[in-house]
Amino acid sequence: MDIKEVTFSYDKKNDHLKSVSSSIEIGKITTIIGTNGCGKSTLLGIMSNNHKPRSGNVILDGKFINTYKPKELARKLAVVHQHNDAPSDLTIEKLVGFGRLPHKSMFAPHSDEDTEAVLQALTRTNLLAKRNLTIDQLSGGERQRVWIAMSLAQSTPFLFLDEPTTYMDIYYQFEVLNLIKSLNVDYGLTIVMVLHDINQAIRYSDSIIVMQDGQIVRKGSPAEVISVETIKQIYGVDVIVREDTDAGLYMVPLGI
Repeated sequence: MDIKEVTFSYDKKNDHLKSVSSSIEIGKITTIIGTNGCGKSTLLGIMSNNHKPRSGNVILDGKFINTYKPKELARKLAVVHQHNDAPSDLTIEKLVGFGRLPHKSMFAPHSDEDTEAVLQALTRTNLLAKRNLTIDQLSGGERQRVWIAMSLAQSTPFLFLDEPTTYMDIYYQFEVLNLIKSLNVDYGLTIVMVLHDINQAIRYSDSIIVMQDGQIVRKGSPAEVISVETIKQIYGVDVIVREDTDAGLYMVPLGI
């Protein structure tokens, strides 16, 4: 996937993305970080065709993303949004089954392929034993896994996630991030996600994109991107950046 000189504005007055260009490496995890309002989620929305750029293009498999038909694009990439809603009495299995809609006509019954895809998605997310429960019977971390399972049922090579650990305690944050990492390692999914936690971005990413004021200011491996100078420039915070055998690369904030 290539992003070519994308400019975007919500209000047609102020540019929220300013001539952004980048590329997403296939088979890797790319994480977008930056301060609130810097354009992280907006860029993800452009990449998933949820927003239309004022100028520039996103190219997926050699084709402008805005030329894909909705079902065609939904067979290419799946998106897990920051906030997701579903009827509270809907079972997990039925909700995950909606991920198969891009592969069939609206009122067609589930095929054997659909059933297998749903079962595989539930298995990969460790939800098979809970498939008959309703969404309101689950914890926050389990609910997020349901939405990831639904995206897996789409059987797409790309998975986008917008702040997938929001409002979770640290246990469920790591549970979800470990799941995301395993989907990349075990199944080769190309994953792009937005995160706030810099240490989580370091630990779970092959590549990090740093944004500031609607522009990409750094991109590279965690070791290439995360430095004392970069964190001070972007966040205005003094930090220590260290690396050791047990923890790997990590950042410790000192203050402002």
